[in-house]
Amino acid sequence: QVQLVESGGGLVQPGGSLRLSCAASGNISSFNAMEWYRQAPGKQRELVAGISRGGSTNYADFVKGRFTISRDIAKNTMSLHMNSLKFEDTAVYYCKAVSNFAYWGQGTQVTVSS
Repeated sequence: QVQLVESGGGLVQPGGSLRLSCAASGNISSFNAMEWYRQAPGKQRELVAGISRGGSTNYADFVKGRFTISRDIAKNTMSLHMNSLKFEDTAVYYCKAVSNFAYWGQGTQVTVSS
């Protein structure tokens, strides 16, 4: 059973930055992909960014140019560097790993507020 643990969320002012991390219990190079999702109150969970086994990345239009997804295979971690944060980035951010199954972390809250 794969376990994913997110960290790094918190309260930040508009225009600020945060770095989220996702620590996996397994070898992340075995996953087909790892992704970040987010869910704001009253809204559906949405894809933020993903990174494939080969290292290709993809981003939702609403974060392009502001967020960067990366991974450290040696440390079995994935990160999301978030810059120029906006009020609408406020959400619970989830880490997801995809192999034969999909595994989710418990989420970490990001609040953008002045």
